[in-house]
Amino acid sequence: MIRRGGRIAALAVLAAVLSLYVPIPKSRLSPLPVLSLNVLDRAGRPLREILSDEGGRCRWIGLSDISPCAAGAAIAAEDRRFFFHRGVDLPAIARAAFQALRRGRVVSGASTITQQVIRNIYRFRRTIPAKIAEAWLAVRLEHTLSKGEILAQYLNRISYGRQAYGIEAASRFYFDKPALDLSPSEAAYLAALPRSPGLFVPERDASLLRAQRDAILRKMARNGFLPAGALSRALAEPLRITAVSRPFRAPHFVEYAVSRLSPAERSSFSEIRTTLDLPLQIKIEALLAGHVRTLEKRGLTNGAVVVLENDTRSVRAMAGSIDYFDERRDGQVNGAIALRQPGSALKPLTYALALEKGMTAATLIDDAPTEFGSLNGSFAPENYDARFHGPVRLRSALASSYNVPAVAVLSLLGPDLLFRKLQEMGFRSLQKDPSHYGVGLTLGNGEVTLLELARAYAALARGGLYAPDRTIEAAVRKDGRSGADQAAPVEIRVFSSAASFIVTDILSDRDARVPTFGYGGPLSLPFPAAVKTGTSKDFRDNWTVGYTPRYTVAVWMGNFDGSPMRNVSGVTGAGPLFRDVVLLLEGSEPDVPFAEPPGLIRADICPVSGELPSPDCPAAVTEMFIPGTVPRTKCRFGHQEASGGPGALRVAGRSSEPLQVVFPADGDVFKMDAVLRPEFQALTLRARVEAAPLPDTVTWIIDGVPEAVVRRPFSRSWKLRPGSVIIKVRAVLNGRTVESRPVKIQVLS
Repeated sequence: MIRRGGRIAALAVLAAVLSLYVPIPKSRLSPLPVLSLNVLDRAGRPLREILSDEGGRCRWIGLSDISPCAAGAAIAAEDRRFFFHRGVDLPAIARAAFQALRRGRVVSGASTITQQVIRNIYRFRRTIPAKIAEAWLAVRLEHTLSKGEILAQYLNRISYGRQAYGIEAASRFYFDKPALDLSPSEAAYLAALPRSPGLFVPERDASLLRAQRDAILRKMARNGFLPAGALSRALAEPLRITAVSRPFRAPHFVEYAVSRLSPAERSSFSEIRTTLDLPLQIKIEALLAGHVRTLEKRGLTNGAVVVLENDTRSVRAMAGSIDYFDERRDGQVNGAIALRQPGSALKPLTYALALEKGMTAATLIDDAPTEFGSLNGSFAPENYDARFHGPVRLRSALASSYNVPAVAVLSLLGPDLLFRKLQEMGFRSLQKDPSHYGVGLTLGNGEVTLLELARAYAALARGGLYAPDRTIEAAVRKDGRSGADQAAPVEIRVFSSAASFIVTDILSDRDARVPTFGYGGPLSLPFPAAVKTGTSKDFRDNWTVGYTPRYTVAVWMGNFDGSPMRNVSGVTGAGPLFRDVVLLLEGSEPDVPFAEPPGLIRADICPVSGELPSPDCPAAVTEMFIPGTVPRTKCRFGHQEASGGPGALRVAGRSSEPLQVVFPADGDVFKMDAVLRPEFQALTLRARVEAAPLPDTVTWIIDGVPEAVVRRPFSRSWKLRPGSVIIKVRAVLNGRTVESRPVKIQVLS
């Protein structure tokens, strides 16, 4: 029995001894949990250091990147027998125990550098069983790593106070230099901090810190870590603590860029080099703050700016508010990704769709009082200038931002088509069914973000190719390997290059926007620039978004609490800031034209009818067309000089009939879209009544059956159905019932 018990005891001792040779798992020695994330601009300028999982700032470096005197100071201060023990220093333990017994209190510790590494990895409580486990693991660590590797683990993990973990972070924070450049005096100062990292405050405890530093310097000299004559120089060196303030630049951009990292990337990267241009960002922040100040008396408190580089889709600047730290104005809200109503800023996308569906820049659209139906009721849009302009060409309608033509075009296309296109272009903010927005979608009744608009306009600038924005240029992993650039997303063609160029040409046409915006002003630039403004209801938001061949700039101005401004529109609020930003980007560069895709056709047209000019047309303008869309008929309007002066034009030859259908026209052919939902495939029927007094109502008659009785302006939304259709309108004029001439159309399925 005794012999058996002895064997068990021997086996237990053998197991205990062998356990000391079991390696510490590599996962425990990984630097990942303690490393912070350094965010840099495109040129390597620091933007922000984001705390590690341990709640500190740490830059993991090799022992060769640490000053030898820093390693010597740590050994002299913490473990002078480091190179002679195997994890546990038994003489030091005996000395500490004797001192404690003699003085009745703990005078000095006996933990080795190896034990302190274990304590930082395993976070043991200060109990006797924990100290035994710590010693056992320390011996195992000595069999796992070399002395140099253990010392590197210590110097990279230890806390130096002020959220600085590791010698590199401490050296940069306290002395604004890398750990490789530390002097003996500086190294000794840092070696004193791990003992009580929260106790010493340089501004308060200078004399105490100097005493600690001097004591460690003398230990370094006694243990051979300082060459002869160096001690006196180190003791005489003044203690200059810089306590460098940590940068926090472009805060909204940094938060946005980091939020786009996957959890795996966020935990594995120690450094990311972003696409941001910090000098440009600083200038734009100053411009934004200055412009907001000029409009404060009109109820404006905030704004945001986004700059994208077209070729690379890189975010070069993102100012989300005028002051991130201004709580009174909700400064931490990022206006670049906040949901707001865009007003007219979506119109270019509507017209790009129209061009792809067969319309042209010369297509006439009636800007007249019209009531449009939708699943949520009906509404009659008005223009910003509170006037209607009659038949206008698509070019003028878009450039002058008339509301009625934009809604008329979307009514013809169907809001479902625009909604699907916006989803394709990354407008994830539009979460509701397209029937919720209806034809008002083109006027901005859905909430989107400034960044979504910038990406969409950049797609127009890139000839109809869309891809998400880029925020990361390169990354460094915590193990030192290079991290991959953000995966290049697949570009998708959202518009043809021809349709995109025509929209670009319209948005950069200074003459076409004159009726609404006049000559000059903030939208007029000395180089090619396509630009569009937007103003939401009650002046709550105003926008200016546009692009040059190289950059896309998006500007929002408003109030984060949703309060309205006083008569601040896109052209008076965001417009001047847009101009200043674009001039900053392009001012010193030569003019670069927009690249015209091959195949576009230029043809002369009548400016009144949009058709080929006839001999009666006194003037002609040149318009560009997608192949196959050039007008084939000559102008059918009669023209004569008006009494207003030479060259003035008026449309003559109106029908003398008091009641007529003006849209659709007799003989028109329409084709239903096989993909678009049927309820969104409709025509807006329009009638003209020339009688005094005007009737209160008219009746629309479809194929001989009364369809609807409508009030002024006598328009009616009618859902398409395949086949031949005869349309008439009936009204009571001066006491007698009158019917219009019938209009026959064909609807192809």
